[in-house]
Amino acid sequence: MQINLTSTAADTIQRFMEEQGTAEGAGLRVAVLPGGCSGFQYGLNLEDAPQSDDEILDVEGVRVFVDPFSAQYLEGVEIDYVTTNMGSGFTFRNPNATGGCGCGSSFSG
Repeated sequence: MQINLTSTAADTIQRFMEEQGTAEGAGLRVAVLPGGCSGFQYGLNLEDAPQSDDEILDVEGVRVFVDPFSAQYLEGVEIDYVTTNMGSGFTFRNPNATGGCGCGSSFSG
């Protein structure tokens, strides 16, 4: 499985993890959850350890945890951290999405 983090996203995540004082084996959970205006939405969460059935990736120096359900929707996704006039936050570019919405945080598969 491949998930891509831009250098800006990786730096932001690493900085946030340092500020939070996360545990040694901690990582970023990237998940797909039912909901959102297009059917699915992305979820990001810092966790101290992976679940037993997670895929564990090392992406740009960040440990990434992905559960089996989410993995089928996240292959090749790129996560970036952008700052615009409207604010700043993570964005997702998913080559597998068949539709999306204006907010950029939900998609249809």
